Amino acid sequence: MTVEKPAAGVRTFGGLNILGHLASLGAHPAAVAYSMTTLGAGMMNSIFSFYYVKLFLNRYKISEGAFHQSQVVYMVWNAVNDPLFGYLQDNSHVPCCSQRRLSILYGAPFYAIAFLLAWFPWREYAPGDWMSGVHLMVALCAFDGMLTFVLLAQCALFAEISGHHQSRLRLIKYNQVASLIGSSSVLFCSLHSQNMDDFPSFQGFTVLVAVLACGCMIYTGLHSESRFDTKGSAQRSNYQGSGQSTLSFSLVTSMTLQILTNRDFQLFVLMNFFQVFMVAFCNNFTMIFAEHLIPPNVLPSLAKSFMYGAGFICPQLVVLSSQSLLHSLGYYKIILLTFYVEAGMAAVMLVLGPHHYYILAFFLTANMVLVQAAFSLFNLPLADIIDSDLQRHKRSSPLSSMVFGTNALFTKPAQSLAPMLVVSILNQFGYENLKDAGRDANPSDLEALHTTMFYLVCVVPMCIAALQVFAWKPFSIRSSHTVDTMYIDG
Repeated sequence: MTVEKPAAGVRTFGGLNILGHLASLGAHPAAVAYSMTTLGAGMMNSIFSFYYVKLFLNRYKISEGAFHQSQVVYMVWNAVNDPLFGYLQDNSHVPCCSQRRLSILYGAPFYAIAFLLAWFPWREYAPGDWMSGVHLMVALCAFDGMLTFVLLAQCALFAEISGHHQSRLRLIKYNQVASLIGSSSVLFCSLHSQNMDDFPSFQGFTVLVAVLACGCMIYTGLHSESRFDTKGSAQRSNYQGSGQSTLSFSLVTSMTLQILTNRDFQLFVLMNFFQVFMVAFCNNFTMIFAEHLIPPNVLPSLAKSFMYGAGFICPQLVVLSSQSLLHSLGYYKIILLTFYVEAGMAAVMLVLGPHHYYILAFFLTANMVLVQAAFSLFNLPLADIIDSDLQRHKRSSPLSSMVFGTNALFTKPAQSLAPMLVVSILNQFGYENLKDAGRDANPSDLEALHTTMFYLVCVVPMCIAALQVFAWKPFSIRSSHTVDTMYIDG
């Protein structure tokens, strides 16, 4: 089955055959259903990643020690849950784990609830309150656990809906439209809550987002199908018939080693680790850097709201406008080009200095756009790696969730390392004491903090991009855009 064909037995929700209406408009039902999870997750993930660091540092006034402890626990859980859920989804007998759409359907309500945990304090926090540290730890682990469970299933669907490169590009296109709409939640949240200054309005907006996101993901759960749902069941029966336990330690070890010994997988994981670091760096600190480095008389709060919104919306526009380049050049060259551009922009900004405020605002936004845009393409190389593994080991169905989960095992820790390292560096220069003082603080102390922030803004992207170039250049799967299909759809 390819993505052009609707799944058998079209379901309805609330009496409305929305899928049929979209099909009549010329849409591709499988791609629409797939992208609805991206829409819901995009709304929640954008808000969570952009606001949680500032919320706990500035409003809940969490201590640096508690912040780091929460991030360490989150880093361990973040790394472990991906391969764990990946293996369960590829090998479990339970339908809500083994069938991609059911994982999304049943996981959606819990995902939405986990999203809301961070925004409602458990009590009135005093500065350095230990409870705020526990709150952060629970919020991070719960949110990431449900994000992983739902989005691993969606990532597996990407590789399993079709093996055709053109069909996958269509999924990317629909996905980016959904991501474009979903990521606009940051813009509307900023405008509605005055960049989180009106906290009750912010909380109300997050509740609305959680309800809408849950509905979007339920739609995917009702309408998506994987080509390998029946094949996966047959494969599990074969394992049982040969006397092997589906969940045996030897089996998972063998399959994991097969994935880890793939040279292209190793190169991709190394490059992706740095990309995840940069995504976290941009999402967590762009707002903090902009508020300190760009005076309010240069860019007022409203203008900064649009700046933050552009950082989440424009990456999808860039990817959507690059469809012809993806067809002609392929993702390998485009991803490599973004690394060169990021390094070049950072070098130019470093030379210009921190007092060119409008150029600095453009750089902060453009860097965030490039990082997010390149990251949006990473399902393509991972899908090709899954195809390569399927052919090399002659599997009856792909280990999609295991490949995505194993990749996450090594790359997800970067989500915690980025805020831990940056907060540690900033606090060395007095951020913990100066964050609320603003322009009334000691000028020399404030200047030292702002100089540090500016060097972080420029040097971190420049160095990371250089490392990514060295990691990505040897990647060998470069011509999938010229091949009609990597394997035959069944």
